[in-house]
Amino acid sequence: MFDKKKIPNLLTYSRIAVIPVFIAVFYWSHPLSHWIAAGLFAYASITDFLDGYYARAWGVVSNIGRFLDPIADKLLVATALLMLVSTGRVDVLPAVAIVCREILVSGLREFLAELRISVPVSQLAKFKTTAQLLAIGLLLIAPALPVWTYAQQVGDVLLWVAAILTLFTGYVYFKTGAYHLSAGDR
Repeated sequence: MFDKKKIPNLLTYSRIAVIPVFIAVFYWSHPLSHWIAAGLFAYASITDFLDGYYARAWGVVSNIGRFLDPIADKLLVATALLMLVSTGRVDVLPAVAIVCREILVSGLREFLAELRISVPVSQLAKFKTTAQLLAIGLLLIAPALPVWTYAQQVGDVLLWVAAILTLFTGYVYFKTGAYHLSAGDR
C-alpha cells in the first residue's frame, strides 16, 4: 500500500527530476516546445507549493524535505533564468540579482542554522517568489503566443518587480542576520 506521507518528498524529487527534461525541451526546435517548457515549469512551480503544504498539513515534515525543497526551487529558477538570458529573452540584470540573492541568502541560512537560529520566510519574500514564478512562466510561453497578448512585456515587468523585491528581502535577511554574523568577532 502506498504511504501518502511520502508524497511531499516525491513532489520535491519530481521537481528536481523535471529539470533536465525542462532544459532539453527549452532548446528543442519544435512548435510545441514553448508550451511544453512552460507546462513543465508550471508543474514544478505548483509542486513547490504542494510539497510544503502537504508536509505541514499531514505533519510529515522531514529533514530531507527541508534540505531538498529550497535546493529544488533554486535549481529550477536559476536554470530557467540562465536559459532565458542565454537566448536573449530576459535582461541579465534582474536575472543576476535574483540568482545572487538566492545564493547569498542560502549561505546565510546555512550559517545561521549552524548556530540554531531560524530565519523565517517573510510574506514579502513569498510575494517575490510568486512574482518570479509568474514572470518566468510568462517569459517561457511568450514566444508561442500572439504579439497582442503582451506576455513578454508583463513577464519582463514582473521579473523586474521580483528583482527589486529580491534585493529588498535580501537586505532584510542580511540585516536580520548581521548581528549573528558579527557576534563571533566581538
